[in-house]
Amino acid sequence: MLQNEDLDNLSIYDVLKDRDLIKQIPFEEEFKEMVKKEKTKVYLGIDPTADSIHIGHFIPLMMMSYFQKCGHTPIILVGGGTAFIGDPSGKTDMRKMLTHEEISKNVDNIIKQVSKFISFEGDNAAIIVNNGDWILDLNYMDFIRTYGVHFNVNRMLDAECFKQRMEKGLTFFELNYMLMQSYDFLHLFEEKGCKVQIGGDDQWSNMLAGVDLIRKIHQNGSFCVTCPLLLNAEGKKMGKTVSGALWLDANKTSPYEFYQYWRNIGDAEVYDVLRMLTYLPMEEVRRLASLKDEKINEAKKIAAFEITKLIHGENEAIKAEEAAKALFNGNGSTENMPTTKIDSKNISIVDAIVLTGIAPSKGQARTLIAQGGISLNDNKIEDVNYFLTDTDFTDGYAILKKGKKVFHKLEV
Repeated sequence: MLQNEDLDNLSIYDVLKDRDLIKQIPFEEEFKEMVKKEKTKVYLGIDPTADSIHIGHFIPLMMMSYFQKCGHTPIILVGGGTAFIGDPSGKTDMRKMLTHEEISKNVDNIIKQVSKFISFEGDNAAIIVNNGDWILDLNYMDFIRTYGVHFNVNRMLDAECFKQRMEKGLTFFELNYMLMQSYDFLHLFEEKGCKVQIGGDDQWSNMLAGVDLIRKIHQNGSFCVTCPLLLNAEGKKMGKTVSGALWLDANKTSPYEFYQYWRNIGDAEVYDVLRMLTYLPMEEVRRLASLKDEKINEAKKIAAFEITKLIHGENEAIKAEEAAKALFNGNGSTENMPTTKIDSKNISIVDAIVLTGIAPSKGQARTLIAQGGISLNDNKIEDVNYFLTDTDFTDGYAILKKGKKVFHKLEV
């Protein structure tokens, strides 16, 4: 849900520029003037290929929330139609094809999560649409005849979203994705008066194709704005945990794990995380990011709390913070720590590591032990054949630790 001050009197262009949230934008001066003079509708597409959105959706949703706070009307397009194809952007293999039932369930979950960022009340209340309502009933021959003529295949194959698929083979089925996404924008432009599409920078080619299609047919203003991807100091995408993607669903990534992820970011990542994933004023962001040595940890705690509060609510953020204090300072309670229930106290340390998700395989678990990276109740484990016994469990639980930052409670 929206937080902090109302930005209705500010230009969205200036707000996004101040937070450095614009990566690429065509017709920039035209866009800058348009948003100064009028409030428009802006859309973000999310394909329901999973039952939760993940950290990769976070920044576009933050961008959308700023559009709404500046008086524009958000349109969240859930791709109930395009999910049947699956976006090939950034993928080396073809996506798994989903059933109608899987897509419908995923759509419901995504709508709930989106409401954390935007409001469905007020004068510029957000709108939810499902492109399955217009795509699934299209007559393919009519569609290709009417719109296919506007797409140059040579230019399409040169787009970044298709390049990674060329080695293993890009199917004609996937090649249609760009056309369908472009048609989505055209449909919303004609039916809803939507002039702007936003998304991550990995969507640049698809989004630009939509702008191009509208301008070819209507000869007037349509725009797209991409936001930067969230990268770590090595230039790799952030949002990967030991157990996989960092999800916004508490059932897939617990609030504690979510909090700990942001608490453990690198010093060089503090500025980007604070400016892109929190509503803190930029003056405060710059102050926090300028802290040095041990003091930078305070900035990381604030980032972890603010981001967890936005996604999981203030109560869960407080619980996660208290759990972290319990582990690092010996205060508070361990009740909010990630917990795995086991049937018996007699379990091998290797099985316990895999069961908790601290390592994805027994081989990697053994490697962690051999490297001195695993502790049980603060005692380093050196024997890969170690078996837990009754004496390892105090008050019915044992604490498994990887390095200094990953904790997990084993509970009988």
